[in-house]
Amino acid sequence: MSEPLLLGRPSPRALAEQLLKTTWTTPRRFWGLLACTGTLSLLCILCVLYTATTGIGVWGNNVPVGWGFGITNFVFWIGIGHAGTFISAFLLLLKQGWRSSINRVVEAMTLFALVCAGIFPVLHLGRPWFAYWLFPYPATMKIWPQFRSALPWDTVAVSTYFSLSAVFLFVGLIPDAAKLRDCAPGKWQRRFYGVLALGWRGTAREWSFHRIAYGLMAGLATPLVVSVHTIVSMDFAMSQLPGWHSTVFPPFFVAGALFSGFGMVATILILIRPWLGLGNVITTRHLDAVAKMMLVTAWMVSYGYFTEYVLAPSAHDATEKQLLLHDRPFGQHAITFWVILACNFVLPQLLWMKRCRVDPRILFVLSITTNIGMWAERYMLIVTSLERDFLPSSWGTFAPTVIDIALFAGTFGLFSTLMLGFLRLFPFIPVHEVQKLAHDEAKR
Repeated sequence: MSEPLLLGRPSPRALAEQLLKTTWTTPRRFWGLLACTGTLSLLCILCVLYTATTGIGVWGNNVPVGWGFGITNFVFWIGIGHAGTFISAFLLLLKQGWRSSINRVVEAMTLFALVCAGIFPVLHLGRPWFAYWLFPYPATMKIWPQFRSALPWDTVAVSTYFSLSAVFLFVGLIPDAAKLRDCAPGKWQRRFYGVLALGWRGTAREWSFHRIAYGLMAGLATPLVVSVHTIVSMDFAMSQLPGWHSTVFPPFFVAGALFSGFGMVATILILIRPWLGLGNVITTRHLDAVAKMMLVTAWMVSYGYFTEYVLAPSAHDATEKQLLLHDRPFGQHAITFWVILACNFVLPQLLWMKRCRVDPRILFVLSITTNIGMWAERYMLIVTSLERDFLPSSWGTFAPTVIDIALFAGTFGLFSTLMLGFLRLFPFIPVHEVQKLAHDEAKR
């Protein structure tokens, strides 16, 4: 018999009180965490301002490595946001009950990861104040995006993904905003949540429209999980550089994005379970389900590695053969290559054992190594291909600067600060969905 999704038999009122209390009570450690993450966020803001006012020459980018840490971090953060939409939308359509306790966490994770991702390509433009040129706006000066390039496709795909994810999160928040409005202790809080609730009264007609709207949003968001990172992969696959022009990239990038996204989901869940006392709502069955998704996506990523390196010896391009068979595994970035294999292929095999899937300590370590490996994969993919192109006379090396490293570290602070702010304003777990789950569990 499978483990329950909810421990005990809590009443709807008890669940509502448990999940809403984090909005009204603030533990002391919250402010300590906020101070730490806020300091990193300030570092991110200072690095952004310094880069915007000085130029991206403060980064380690050079000729031929025009893409360095910036685009590596962009692809990394875009991937983090993918599991959120997958859990919220795709698993909703499949009627998977285990998503109910974690979907709001991952929806918020999606939005905040996209905010962090958007920083890097905008700064990489060199003149970020002209970023609106990437959009197909009616330009009287006839300055139009180059639609034959995959880069403007990113702008359209990511902005659409962000907009739909924000609407999807907001639609799911409406019933809980009404609950917060009705039990708010202060006048300004009642007004704030009253605006977000949009006059929700919980009638049968409103619930009917809510389910229809939520289902439509899920149906629209599900294709975006595949399309967004597919388009990101086109930035590489459409080029002629060794190691980039590969037809395996679209599914490979999507699988890698889901792998890293589920790794971040596991990290967040393991951290908030004991802190907020949610062990009865986020059970070991949820951890087990997330770990299984990590294992599946790890094998999809590993299959991409296998395909690439098995076909490399028969490649007609001698430069690409040299890159794949020598430069990456035995060149100056060899440590990165073997770290990738260890983190993305070897260590995830521990998830075949149930003990590793349900033990928070082991799963936490594996979730961290997952994102280390996925970031290293993006770094190796970008830097090694650009350092060694077709002409040896144009070869070069790349090394990140202090600003590169500080900006990347600062985005983790920004991401964590936004997550903590969201936790302070809204329940991390959708009350109405968990109450329905409790009702369904009680009938079994």
